[in-house]
Amino acid sequence: MPIAVHALAHGPLTTDAVAEFVALPSVPPVPDDVDAVDEEVRRRGWGWQHALVCDSFLTGHGHIVCTDGISPFGQADARRFLVFGEVYPVDPEDDEMVNGPCLYGLMDEWQRLPGWNGLRPGTDRDCEAVLARAAQAVTEHLGAGPERMIPSSESLAAGPPLTHRVWRTATHALVLGPAPDNGPYGYLTHLQLSSTPLDCGPDLPPADDTDGLTKWISTHIDW
Repeated sequence: MPIAVHALAHGPLTTDAVAEFVALPSVPPVPDDVDAVDEEVRRRGWGWQHALVCDSFLTGHGHIVCTDGISPFGQADARRFLVFGEVYPVDPEDDEMVNGPCLYGLMDEWQRLPGWNGLRPGTDRDCEAVLARAAQAVTEHLGAGPERMIPSSESLAAGPPLTHRVWRTATHALVLGPAPDNGPYGYLTHLQLSSTPLDCGPDLPPADDTDGLTKWISTHIDW
């Protein structure tokens, strides 16, 4: 039986959005200076965004981008995360959350992002459908399907086990799937595409090494 979620909000991930995001490490670098970053943000038609994910950006495609520095532009050694979906999972061991959801207000904020829509309630199948469409956009941009596919572990994100997909460029790991929100609320789950330097961890484990892949993904998607 599909595992229920209180709510799902998402904004479609397109090949153009993927191309812009994947190119960020190699664009002309913008230093970690607020004025310089602000100028590049305006030039791209982006905006600053501080409520949904602390100190992040709203791209022209309607997605949230965050990084571990001030500037997501250039900086080849920085970690970047593009959020295109948000899941409010049911916790079957928490009666208060199951019977009286308290985070619909935050999901309203996500659903109001440009081009986003949502479901209340949802299922794990709904979440997987969003991820599958996003994976197609990544595959179309890179010209190849994912190297690895693995169900997410409870240790990686709250909610139902959803598929993680892994691609690699010459320099970066691209991981598509659920991730901890690391936001001001701590209970929701991002659906995100991460771009992190390959040297964040060891070489990609073989497909049959489930534990190794889980650790590898955790190293590359978490802050």
